[in-house]
Amino acid sequence: MKSSNMKKLGLSILAVIACVAIIGGVYWAGYTKGTQETKHIVVEGVADPQVSKDGIDFKPFWEALEVIKERFVSRDKAYDNQALLYGAIGGMVDALGDPNTNFLTPSDANEFTEEISGEFSGIGAEIGINENEQLVVIAPLKDTPAYRAGVQAGDRILEIDNESTAGLTVEQAVERIRGERGTQVILLLLRDNMEIKTPITRDIIELPTLEYEMLDGKIAYIRLYNFYEKAPTQFRQAAIQTVGRRAQGIVLDLRNNPGGYLEAATYIGGWFIERGGVIVREEFQDESENKKLTSRGPAALKDVPIVILLNKGSASASEILAGALREQNNATIVGEKSFGKGTVQELVPLLDDSIIKVTIAHWVTPKGTTIDKNGIEPDIALEQPTEEELQNNPDPWLDRALEELKKKL
Repeated sequence: MKSSNMKKLGLSILAVIACVAIIGGVYWAGYTKGTQETKHIVVEGVADPQVSKDGIDFKPFWEALEVIKERFVSRDKAYDNQALLYGAIGGMVDALGDPNTNFLTPSDANEFTEEISGEFSGIGAEIGINENEQLVVIAPLKDTPAYRAGVQAGDRILEIDNESTAGLTVEQAVERIRGERGTQVILLLLRDNMEIKTPITRDIIELPTLEYEMLDGKIAYIRLYNFYEKAPTQFRQAAIQTVGRRAQGIVLDLRNNPGGYLEAATYIGGWFIERGGVIVREEFQDESENKKLTSRGPAALKDVPIVILLNKGSASASEILAGALREQNNATIVGEKSFGKGTVQELVPLLDDSIIKVTIAHWVTPKGTTIDKNGIEPDIALEQPTEEELQNNPDPWLDRALEELKKKL
């Protein structure tokens, strides 16, 4: 399996470097003299540390390490082999140029595991890296501190507590933003070329999942906020109500839905797409591993006309579902182009409990559109309403979606 091979490769690299780091102190004098005279390093216990099995010449790496050990002004830092090791692995990962592939030290890995396991204190905003390598808000989550503070999808985060975000990974930014309940974090946001300093008080984040309403007695309005654990069960309940009330059409609102679990997206897609129909394809480095994720039914809503609302805060699983329903179920998409987050990450644990979070595949729509960095283009593009327009109509986009849906009835 690919993940197994990747894990073995990661473990092999770590084992070689760690071995050298430990033995290096004992053999440092001989190693230094040898490199000065012959530039060929022989390390006991390592067959040939200068050339990998793939033919990579590691001599510059060892020479750089020697320079650091001999010349760096702080001896303590120069001989902090653990930090140098983690720095080397982090640099290797950063060289891939993928903001979603990261190296997590054991302490970072432990925090990451805690963060994805349930309730937490923060501001309630999904963040990511855009195509310009800038930290951005994908979506503020409803009824959270970020939502109440006026944070909007697409806001660029320039500073966190007066410190620049330049060069930060998503994980590093999240670590700075989260904190104890009741404490404050100050974000400097850039929106429409205007800087906005936004103080936000952290709180326990409890994520909303779904809202359901019948409009005009015949249109089912389903607002899905995420694709986490509760989404399949709550959508099933909404779908049963929709069938029971004999709804003539559906508006599926995925605005500011940052995604969640792939399994939730495929389950929900199964309510609209015939059993066996493709919902999304995964494309790997090794093409033999490519696979199609298909509907398992029950397809009880397949004949109900549907309009989908998207905006730039719709990402990941939202884009998978929207793309599948348009291509497989003739859904109309209204709004603006989605975020464009369409990659699959795998968490690969290393020997010392550190983790490499590595992108292993791209998500592709049933008809071949790569979601990552491209997003899902709407069939009917809308502009963000002005404050004056919102005073007259709290949700003009929903009205437009209903207008388009009625054309299908």
